[in-house]
Amino acid sequence: MAQVIIENVYKSFSTFRKDEEAIIKDEISVLNAQDLSHIITSENTIHASKHTVLRRINLAVQDGEFMVLVGPSGCGKSTLLRSIAGLESLTAGNIWVGDRLVNDLPPSERDIAMVFQNYALYPHLTVYDNLAFGLRRTKEEGRRKKEEGRGDKEEGINRDRHLENTANGNLINSFSLQFQPLFENVLTAATRNLPKGLRYWSEREKAVDERVKTVAELLQIESLLHRLPKQLSGGQKQRVALGRAMARNPQVFLMDEPLSNLDAKLRAETRSQIVQLQRQLGTTTIYVTHDQTEAMTMGDRIAVMNQGQLQQVAKPLELYHQPANLFVAQFIGSPPMNFITIKFTAPLMVSHPQFRFTLPDVWARKLGNYDGRSLILGIRPEHLSVSPPAIKNLQVWVEIVEALGAETYLWVSLVEMRETRLQVRIGSELAVKVGDKIWLAIAPDKIHFFDPDTSLAIF
Repeated sequence: MAQVIIENVYKSFSTFRKDEEAIIKDEISVLNAQDLSHIITSENTIHASKHTVLRRINLAVQDGEFMVLVGPSGCGKSTLLRSIAGLESLTAGNIWVGDRLVNDLPPSERDIAMVFQNYALYPHLTVYDNLAFGLRRTKEEGRRKKEEGRGDKEEGINRDRHLENTANGNLINSFSLQFQPLFENVLTAATRNLPKGLRYWSEREKAVDERVKTVAELLQIESLLHRLPKQLSGGQKQRVALGRAMARNPQVFLMDEPLSNLDAKLRAETRSQIVQLQRQLGTTTIYVTHDQTEAMTMGDRIAVMNQGQLQQVAKPLELYHQPANLFVAQFIGSPPMNFITIKFTAPLMVSHPQFRFTLPDVWARKLGNYDGRSLILGIRPEHLSVSPPAIKNLQVWVEIVEALGAETYLWVSLVEMRETRLQVRIGSELAVKVGDKIWLAIAPDKIHFFDPDTSLAIF
C-alpha cells in the first residue's frame, strides 16, 4: 500500500503549430523559482496547445484511501488516471507512488494495477488463466524480491555460488542454476492443459495457483474459473477484471469507470462489493466516474474536476453541504441545486421581483461586503417545500411532474419570470399536476450564496 502524490501536473497534447503556442510558465509564475525548478523541462519552457487537458493538478491520496475523481465527460479525469498508470506522459509536474518518483518509470515498474471500462479480458483464455496471466508474466527476480523480501544480498550470494561452481569445474550445476527456471516454465506451460495428475507444477506455478484461488474465493467466482469470457455476464466479467488486478497485490488500484457497462441494479450491487473489497484489502484506490451517485456512495474523499482543473477535494457530505463554487454546487446532488439571482441589502434583506425575506443572523458578517449587490442564491430541490401564499415564498407554475413512487420531482418556473426554472423534490403524498400554480417556501438555514463575478461560494 502506498500514498500517491500528484504535484503541479500539466498535460497537453502536442498537436499545434508554432504560431499557436502558449507558455504555461507564465500561468505558473506565481510559484517561486525553487518550486519551478523541478517541473520545468530542459528547455526551461513548457509549450501548450489548444488541447491542454490538465492544469496545475495537486492532489494527495493517502495510504489506503478510496479517492474518487468525478466530473463531466472531457474534464480530464481519465487522462489523469492514465498519467498515474504511466500510459500518458506528463507535460510538467511529478507523480509519486510511495517514496518513488515514477515519472520516467514504465507502467510495468510502477506496481500499479488498472481496471478498465471495457474489462480487457483475453477472450481465448479461461477465467483462471486471465487471473493468472499477470502473475505468470512477472519476472522471477522481481517476484522473489517482492514476495520473499530478498534483495541485492541474495543476488550476490547466487552469483558467488555460480562463480564458485564454474571455478570448480562443476559446469552441470552452473548450467542447472542458470537455466532451471527457464526449463521449469517451459515444462509447466507445455503440461498445463493435461489432466491434473500429468501436469508439472513448479514452485512458482504452485504460488500462482494458490493466489488465483484465494482471489476467486474472495470475489465468489470459484465456479467460473474454467469458463471463457464469452460465457460470463457483464457483472461476472467485471469481477474477473477486478480479480486480475487484485491478484498482483499492487500498491495502488486504478479504476476507470468500471461500472458504466452494467445495468442499474447490477451497478448498485457491484459498487458495494468494490467498496467492501477495498476496505478488506486496504489498498490505495483511485476511482474515476462521471456518476456523482457512485462518487458520493463509494469515496472516502472526492476530487471534483472540470475543464482539466480540480474544483474541490473533500469528503462527500462536505461537498454536498459546503460546495466551493457554482460548478460543484450544480454537479453534486441529484437533482442539481437551483440558482436565482437576488439583491442583498444589509443587514439581512434578500429581495427579488417575486419574493422578499430576511436571512438568519449568521449571514450578517458573511455578507457584510455585499450590501446593495446582486448575488446568486442557491437552494437544493429538497429544501423547497409547498407552502401557503406569503411575500417570502415563490409563486410558480408546474411544468413537468415526475412521479418516482416514494417521492415526486417537479419542474417549475416563476410566475412572473418564466425563464427562471427550478426543480423541486416533494413527497408523493402531495397531489400536484401539470399546470397547477403553487407556492414554494425556501428553507432559510439551507441557503447558499455565490459571488456572480468569481462563481465562488460565500461562507
